[in-house]
Amino acid sequence: MDTKTALLESAERLARQRGFDAFSYADLSKEVGIRKASIHHHFPTKADLAAELMIRYRESFMASLDDIARTEPTAGAQLTAYFARYKAAMNGGAQVCLCVSFSVSVSSFDAPVVRQINRFHAESLAWLERLFELAQRDGSIVGVVDPAEDAQACLAVVEGAQLVARASGDLADFDAAIRTTVRRVV
Repeated sequence: MDTKTALLESAERLARQRGFDAFSYADLSKEVGIRKASIHHHFPTKADLAAELMIRYRESFMASLDDIARTEPTAGAQLTAYFARYKAAMNGGAQVCLCVSFSVSVSSFDAPVVRQINRFHAESLAWLERLFELAQRDGSIVGVVDPAEDAQACLAVVEGAQLVARASGDLADFDAAIRTTVRRVV
């Protein structure tokens, strides 16, 4: 793994576990085994690091959603896989997904990073809206009246579920938070 990728991997893990404001270039230096000055060669500022992390995470996450849509035949199966992806991202409760972590710290970021967070949410909502449109056609999720509203509610539920479960340290809280939505899958 090259140095830049190692830095991104380490920074993502730290941001997901501690929050973006709770680690420094000194932490990255120690983890990756390079001098702090060398980190600035790859990421002149921590804002540059944050923007690159969000771009990388968004691209990877959206690719995984495309895989779900491609491999799961029904909207209900896609929604189940979507929730499983968010739960797995918690690594047993030790962390939250990067976008949840960044959303909590949004006031710490400059405009380019906030744009990336908003882009992540917009693309996630578009994917979820397509899922709920499919549900209207295939009947695998009951009670879909407005796919856009269901998409908004679903995103809020899953990201909120991560926060609640992370705070309590209990993944059962994640399951409890999504249970009402999961019950709609037939």
